[in-house]
Amino acid sequence: MPLDRTTDAVLSVNGKSYRYTSLKHLQDSVPGARIDRLPFVTRILLENLLRHMGEDTSSAELVAAVARGENVGDIEFFPARVLMPDSSGVPLLADLTAMRAAVIERGGDPKQVNPKIPAELIIDHSVVTQYAGTADAARRNIELEYELNAERYTFLKWAEANFNNFRLFSPGKGIVHQINLEYLARPVRSDMIGDTLWAFPDTLVGMDSHTPTINGLGVMGWGVGGIEAGGALLGLPISMAFPDVIGCRLTGRLQPGVTSTDLVLSATERLREYDLVGKMVEFHGDGFESLSVPDRATLGNMAPEYGANMGFSPLDSKAMDFLRQTGRSEVDVALTEAYARAQMMWAVSGVSPDYAKVITIELDKIRPSAAGPRRPQDRLDLPDVPGSFDDFLASRTEDKPGAEATDKDTLADGDIVIAAITSCTNTSNPSLMIAAGLVARNAVAAGLRVDPKVKTSLSPGSRVVSAYLKKSGLQDALDHLGFQVTGFGCMTCGGGSGPLASELEEEIRARKLKVTAVLSGNRNFEGRTHPLVRAAYLASPPLIVAYALAGTVRIDLANDPIGEAVDGTPVYLADLWPDPAEIERVTQEIVTAAEFREQYSRMQESDEFWDALTVPEGEDFDWNPESTYLLRPPFLDDATGDVRDVSVFRLEQARSLLILGDDITTDHISPGSAIPADSAAGQYLLSLGVPENRFSSYIGRRGNHNVMMRGTFANIRIRNRMLPGTEGGVTRHIPSGDTCKIHEAAAKYQAEGVPQIVIAGKNYGNGSSRDWAAKGTRILGVQCVIAESFERIHRSNLVGMGVLPLQLAEGHHVEHLDLTGDEAFDIMFEDGLFPGAVGYLQITSPDGEPVRQVPLLCRLETARETQIYAAGGILPYALNGILQATGS
Repeated sequence: MPLDRTTDAVLSVNGKSYRYTSLKHLQDSVPGARIDRLPFVTRILLENLLRHMGEDTSSAELVAAVARGENVGDIEFFPARVLMPDSSGVPLLADLTAMRAAVIERGGDPKQVNPKIPAELIIDHSVVTQYAGTADAARRNIELEYELNAERYTFLKWAEANFNNFRLFSPGKGIVHQINLEYLARPVRSDMIGDTLWAFPDTLVGMDSHTPTINGLGVMGWGVGGIEAGGALLGLPISMAFPDVIGCRLTGRLQPGVTSTDLVLSATERLREYDLVGKMVEFHGDGFESLSVPDRATLGNMAPEYGANMGFSPLDSKAMDFLRQTGRSEVDVALTEAYARAQMMWAVSGVSPDYAKVITIELDKIRPSAAGPRRPQDRLDLPDVPGSFDDFLASRTEDKPGAEATDKDTLADGDIVIAAITSCTNTSNPSLMIAAGLVARNAVAAGLRVDPKVKTSLSPGSRVVSAYLKKSGLQDALDHLGFQVTGFGCMTCGGGSGPLASELEEEIRARKLKVTAVLSGNRNFEGRTHPLVRAAYLASPPLIVAYALAGTVRIDLANDPIGEAVDGTPVYLADLWPDPAEIERVTQEIVTAAEFREQYSRMQESDEFWDALTVPEGEDFDWNPESTYLLRPPFLDDATGDVRDVSVFRLEQARSLLILGDDITTDHISPGSAIPADSAAGQYLLSLGVPENRFSSYIGRRGNHNVMMRGTFANIRIRNRMLPGTEGGVTRHIPSGDTCKIHEAAAKYQAEGVPQIVIAGKNYGNGSSRDWAAKGTRILGVQCVIAESFERIHRSNLVGMGVLPLQLAEGHHVEHLDLTGDEAFDIMFEDGLFPGAVGYLQITSPDGEPVRQVPLLCRLETARETQIYAAGGILPYALNGILQATGS
């Protein structure tokens, strides 16, 4: 039945009247509605559907069905804002700028290409830990950052001056997720729409997979690729299947000595046991009520690692405490609480909604942990870490040892060469950072030191962290051990670990050592932290200090001595670990609202490097064709307005560009690390006269598609089954059999008019929401990716770039197909492409004989996704809409 706007209501707070769409009124008007039993995530989505409901009957019926708790199909979600780091923000803004040029060339108005909702960009992904362990490390790193990124930052200043609804934060302020948590987010927003003041939940999509950090503050947000976010900025809704909400019941209390990092590693291990792709996790229970917002934010931060869209914490008094502690205005706090209570969005102690499934985690059974050596879900009790590395070492039978050790050599397998207290929420959780500082203080007092072979660094996620560590005196102890501040950005966590000492790198290469890293980040995929570091372990900041002192992961930190005191007595972790009461006391003394207000009052200030950048004039950016950093993106060059006929789909005599195994990450597909000189991208830059010490990183070069194309599938640890026993971005061209770099084979296939596909195993594309993993795939000419399963964001990004994701039907596995890469492949969907469509893959042997047919599932998830794919991707789809709306 149609619903009218009688569901609207008025909320009075502190003398102001706010109009809002009332879920209580909706519950009263829909027979059988059970909104008060729905998960909080569902209530927020329902409010969004109700507020944007059209006049048609089908929209009203959808809203009513959700209110009754029924399973519904596709929905369209309108986020309130878009959040971006520079790593994906620069490519997105470049795409929008190219769209402006395309509109101009087709006789349209370039002003139509503007963010329709607020967009905020924080520059945090480009700073590299080039310098560490010195008092001037942060200054030297930011100087180098500007030197390498001046073109990109000049473009961003131009974008800030020319795009509406766009706010920019210059380098050195902190990381995007922490600034969002401590400053940008307001759980309830208000805005004048016409002449009416409206209140509504703060919702967002962020162009980084760890956007769910903000779920800890009761704000709905998840990570999408820049491709999908670009559509949202242009006014398109996020098209999605209505999600199941899984309840995660937390019981008990964390025991002394157990940190929130131990909690999230344990939660990741447990939740990863379930298939949570496309689902929302919502935390509740008496254990949840004991957690602070920083602890809850750390749980949300790891949502990509346990496979869910979000890890949501509903609003309660703890959230209000955090808003006050971080210096939010009392007006915002009062509005948030009043709105949440009026909308049935306020968590009541002891009352849990009805969930599709409930998973219980007992907090009092969690023990101090690390995760590794290659995946964040591989949690270990501390005593099990040495054995895990030994198992890893034994599994590397293909990596034969190099030169024997000599008296001059300093390293052994398992030695730690990188110990990074790095960003994400770990370095902005006061209890964790104060614990790390106290461990450092106690270690210094005992006379312990960190071996110079360990590259130590501290990159806080927020300037507030540095302020309170300095104020407490704990930064002095961290400095003494080499954990000086190296900058305010992702740094080591995102692959920007910088170089090791040259003599160490030479020894690692010569002896083929399996050295390690320890970091307080959220990802430890092989090859991500540093190209020469084969294993990496995630742990809490205080444990990072302890591991740095130990110098190896082949130690049981829980029971073995870390070192010796000045008097020769052994020192154990228990000797260094602070009492929980001391952590709490120091936290209460130094982490204050005044400190947050002081630091965030200067967010719009810029330094001398930023001020020195000159903003180009004109609404249409003047691309420099000689630039090695920024070129006009090519994705609209061939846009004609035509759409594919998807009523039947046939791809004939395709070749496999790569055949891959399980757990291929977006770091494998499009690395973000430093560009090696011997890589295809490195050789290209050298040919242009760029010296090796100015290559920057793949992240820094994301505005140059010629570099990024050569970097696609170029991770030095990727293993292509078409070339068994090899690593790196190489393949075989068929039928010639020539071994060549990936982009060279792709270019040959394109010149020959031969379709290309990629075949992979489970969890294809897990990891960062890296647009270029899809963009590079598209530029290489790949038309379809066939996998056993896909990570959510990467699947969406492939669709957004016009690449078709197809899934092997259940029970069919890549390894059982016995593929060599010499085969030809035909793909057929006789009834066309649509959500849930079934087709098949026909495999033909090199002698032309059909070998087998394998059923395939079309992984276009919604009707709108099908339209986007048919248009060739979201950019041509949006361009067509703009031109049609303006009659151009």
